Amino acid sequence: MKLHIKDTFSKELPSDANTENNRRQVSEATHSYVNPKVPSQPKLIHASIEMANAIGLEEEDINSKDFLEVFSGSKIYSKTKPYAMAYAGHQFGNWAGQLGDGRAINLFEVEQDNKRWAIQLKGSGETPYSRQGDGLAVLRSSIREYLCSEAMYHLGVPTTRALSLMLSGDDVLRDVLYNGNADYEKGAIVARVAPTFIRFGNFELFAARNDIKNLKKLTDYTIKYFYPELGKPSKETYIKFFEAVTQRTLDMIIHWQRVGFVHGVMNTDNMSILGLTIDYGPYGWLEDFDFGWTPNTTDKQNKRYRFGNQPNIGLWNLLQLANALYPLIEEAEPIEAILNQYQVDFEKQSLQMMRSKLGLQVELEDDAKLIQDFEDCLLLSETDMTIAFRLLANYKKDNRDNGIEIIENAFYKPEELTEDNLMQWKVWFKAYDQRLQKDAITDSERQQKMNAVNPKYVLRNYMAQLAIDKADEGDYGLVDELFKLLKKPYDEQPEHEKWFAKRPEWARHKVGCSMLSCSS
Repeated sequence: MKLHIKDTFSKELPSDANTENNRRQVSEATHSYVNPKVPSQPKLIHASIEMANAIGLEEEDINSKDFLEVFSGSKIYSKTKPYAMAYAGHQFGNWAGQLGDGRAINLFEVEQDNKRWAIQLKGSGETPYSRQGDGLAVLRSSIREYLCSEAMYHLGVPTTRALSLMLSGDDVLRDVLYNGNADYEKGAIVARVAPTFIRFGNFELFAARNDIKNLKKLTDYTIKYFYPELGKPSKETYIKFFEAVTQRTLDMIIHWQRVGFVHGVMNTDNMSILGLTIDYGPYGWLEDFDFGWTPNTTDKQNKRYRFGNQPNIGLWNLLQLANALYPLIEEAEPIEAILNQYQVDFEKQSLQMMRSKLGLQVELEDDAKLIQDFEDCLLLSETDMTIAFRLLANYKKDNRDNGIEIIENAFYKPEELTEDNLMQWKVWFKAYDQRLQKDAITDSERQQKMNAVNPKYVLRNYMAQLAIDKADEGDYGLVDELFKLLKKPYDEQPEHEKWFAKRPEWARHKVGCSMLSCSS
């Protein structure tokens, strides 16, 4: 197994002088060197051939002893020094101070086909940033992360990726719902891959400590490797950098809204500087279309990270990043202009995204009202978002009387739709039909376009839970089945039709299907 190692983060940025692996405040450093905990009996459950190829490995490498040892943390790859990154963050709107990689250890960076990949292990033991945690991960959360990061990529959502999923052979004590009922679960390790794992919180840490020298070093490094098109460091370049991060963050959140994904824990330490979805914990996909839904039990009361609030939280988090970068810019006006533009761009891009979901081709002034009225109809009764949008593509012009029948399978309780509700739907389908007449496109062309943006298959929490339950019994077949299914989320895949279905009733209140905690 040969990799083209080209470490830059650990070599070009300041490291922690203390090499002891004990919990502490780390100052004037971007990272601390720490070796992964050696697992007692590592076992490969699944690996992504696509990501193995991306970092320069072949299929036979995946089954090698080297692969098992390196990506389980049993062995350190030659001439590399694993490390944990230092960062801070705002958690649920409150400043939390130093956080850092508490259960992730970065192995090395690989350069392959002119692309740079950082590889880190999640669940590989404690670091100086583990606080009260043990630095380990369980099979449950690891399957969720492994499947979701790959599913998101194939949905077209900017995301970190996953290379492999392994059992550690060690049991890990976890309190799933933080209610005092701790129990032992199987330990697991995911190898995560991204161009970089730098977060908003990395910048916040130095700014909060007034360590401007290292703030500048980190910013210059980030621009050099990930935003080289912006040019050499200068005040203007830092402004352009903030603008580019803002645009990427907005793009990511528009995609989340498009597919009905709720991150669940949008703390600033969980925001990638590249605008990638990062840190898959208590996430979920909307089943019932509901702007107020959050999958995270910790967020149940305030619903800060609810579906409809994600764009606002993106802006709030960007404001925190702006505050962190301010010492390098020392001018509020350009930053404020960028943040204001975010709001303008969100409205514009959100409208365009919703037009594409409804199959509207030309841009007409009344489209916003048609979209709003459709969302109002979805809210009349419990309606599955993914299924409703996918079935709507089957609508044919001049077929307004059959509109409700076309999307009927999206209703959880069709019998609860009142006469008034049905009338509201009929009125909407009439308006929709009239609007479609204004587009010079055939029904089948529109269907094709709609099916390219409205997925048929998403990783619903109950699906992930079924795979977890099987894996707990030592059967990884469902992990593989879902992995393959989610590679083609927009395709019909008739052999997998059973997964194009509403959440089953048994999953409505089941732990792991509707109730998730940050340990998920």
